Amino acid sequence: MIKTLIVSFGKYTKFLILSCLFVTLEVLFDILLPRYMGKLIDFGIESGSIANTVHYGLILVAFAAAATVTGILAGRFSARASSGFAKNMRRRIFEKVQTFSFSNIDYYSTSGLVTRMTTDVSNVQMAVMMIIRTVLRAPLMIVFVLISAFSINKQLPIIYLCCIPVLLIALCAIVRIVFPIMRRVFRVYDDMNNVVQENLHGIRVVKSFIREEHESKKFRKVAGTIRDLYIKSERIMALNHPIMQTCMHVVFLLVAWIGAKLIVASGNNPELGMTTGYLMTMFTYSTQILMSVMALSMIFTMITIARASAERITEVLLDESSIRNPEDPKTEVADGSIAFKGVKFSYRGEDGSAVLKDIDLEIASGETVGILGGTGSSKSTLVQLIPRLYDVTEGSVSVGGVDVREYDLTALRSSVAMVLQKNELFSGSIKDNLRWGNENATDEEIVHACRIAQADGFIRDFPDGYDTHIEQGGTNVSGGQKQRLCIARALLTSPKVLILDDSTSAVDTETDAMIRRAFRDEMADVTKLIIAQRISSVQDADKIIVLDEGEIIACGTHEELLENSDVYREVYESQLKGGEENA
Repeated sequence: MIKTLIVSFGKYTKFLILSCLFVTLEVLFDILLPRYMGKLIDFGIESGSIANTVHYGLILVAFAAAATVTGILAGRFSARASSGFAKNMRRRIFEKVQTFSFSNIDYYSTSGLVTRMTTDVSNVQMAVMMIIRTVLRAPLMIVFVLISAFSINKQLPIIYLCCIPVLLIALCAIVRIVFPIMRRVFRVYDDMNNVVQENLHGIRVVKSFIREEHESKKFRKVAGTIRDLYIKSERIMALNHPIMQTCMHVVFLLVAWIGAKLIVASGNNPELGMTTGYLMTMFTYSTQILMSVMALSMIFTMITIARASAERITEVLLDESSIRNPEDPKTEVADGSIAFKGVKFSYRGEDGSAVLKDIDLEIASGETVGILGGTGSSKSTLVQLIPRLYDVTEGSVSVGGVDVREYDLTALRSSVAMVLQKNELFSGSIKDNLRWGNENATDEEIVHACRIAQADGFIRDFPDGYDTHIEQGGTNVSGGQKQRLCIARALLTSPKVLILDDSTSAVDTETDAMIRRAFRDEMADVTKLIIAQRISSVQDADKIIVLDEGEIIACGTHEELLENSDVYREVYESQLKGGEENA
């Protein structure tokens, strides 16, 4: 895990090294301060030597100034190192997510990935900064204090050595209990982000059904769970403080008692043993060593939280997309012909229940194919196998006579344009959104694609035309306008296969017919797959496929299906009757 994460320092490694260097220097100066304070007391104040008092006083001022400067520099460099580390880590996670298949994203969930890139990264960033400043400083302080203390007296430092294991054992016990609680906290964070995301995405529905109180209760419940878990962990971690305080008081009492006896025995003579100045130094060392252990306990609390976050981040960084390029991929799609052979698909792989079963289908290049079926009949799943948004569990899907798994993903998806059922527009101008299909598209190509998609008319009605700003998610355009913009965006890829996944559901029947007519007149060589709820949207297709529970139950032209398919005939008559009643 550490090896995976430490790569994120990148060019900021130099700041990490500089920070460690200045932390080490800061510790050295902090150790020397009490040592020379003892000399000031023994050889300056108690001896009555003004010269020695000034001499050691100036040395103390210099060491204090040096400790301050090195401390500031260490803090500055550690902040730059940790913030750069966090920036690189977020970039790595984001870039990794871009390579994920739909299966990977389904596994983590959108809210889970958002939590990893925000809360989890922030936790690890804070832990890294504290590790540089504290985890490095505290052990150095303990080691240097012990070395300096043993050089003064061989007995008193043994008190420190006896105290440290007690504190470390208590600390490890607390961390071991708290860590599982923190892991659960971040799983609940995912649930909370999911509630927030779902609420904001569907806020119009929430308000229209007056469900604000219901949504608030959902949020309060998940937020309350996080609160309870944090309280539970804090109660356990709170034991750390009294343990530390008890150890500190015991150490002070023992140092004072044994140190006073040594001073009396040596007559306060530096050459014979302990002195008042050295005892003051040992008191300071007691404080420094216990504060270092206390700092370690605090940082280990943070590391306990960060460890759970680090594991979640590492899981994403080490994960591989379930859909990858083959070793020697084909980069050219010959035509738009499509073939499904013995296709079976399950979202959970071979162990899951199949949502598509025994799919055998041949589609010639340039054909228009309609796909009908009830809700849950796996219409969208079927077409998502063509550009490898998912991979088949069994069988094969071919485009241009080649199994889609043999293509370079970029080449395949450049040739298969898909307007998803829940397509998105992004903040920016209409031109910016359309150029997602082809970033080098000219204004003439953009207008031509919009005319085919029947979008040019309403775009020109906007005051700013094609430069009109689109709000995030396309909230300032209607559902039908949004669908037509998404169709135009797909057309700009100049695809060999065009898939419309219920992409004209918000468009009126007249505009829908104009779009289909434009497809027929200007895209005769492009294979078109149209998923629709209205039979009128697909009745002119070369063939129509009827799906039910993941199986093809009928296939043929509109006339053939009316004659041979009871399901198709029933849907047609119900829609025809509904249309007559509305008329």
